[in-house]
Amino acid sequence: MDATDARILLALAADPRATVVALAEQLSLSRNTVQARLVRMEQGGVLGSFERRISPKALDQPLTAFVTAQVNQHQLAEVSQALADIAEVVEVFGLSGETDLLVRVVAADAEDLYRVAGQILAVRGIERTTTALAMRELVPHRLTPLLRRAAEGR
Repeated sequence: MDATDARILLALAADPRATVVALAEQLSLSRNTVQARLVRMEQGGVLGSFERRISPKALDQPLTAFVTAQVNQHQLAEVSQALADIAEVVEVFGLSGETDLLVRVVAADAEDLYRVAGQILAVRGIERTTTALAMRELVPHRLTPLLRRAAEGR
């Protein structure tokens, strides 16, 4: 990614519905340049899914919790697939250290969270879990500061 890519992404972050023509005009680039770079970034996995912009609250899932899990390392692939099959599991990260996985889940309420945590613990290969309820999001997911730095060529 170069400074031009970062400038395109910053413009998209500011206006996700901007057309290629609008981006090209705003950034003083040709339409073909913007289009080609967007295609390359999409194919390279730089641009993620639209899903990230949808609030779980809109789906009646206002609670967010983080479940840490210790797993049998020989069953990690099976555990990952089983977690992916639980609709309320929105992200799973493999970690270094004492905890193997960090699982972000959403739920309708405390009772629903209890059910989801039970489903996770029941996954074959998960040995132990700990659940922490997110009380408030203090810094939302963001990449704009990094994009600004990249756009400035630093």
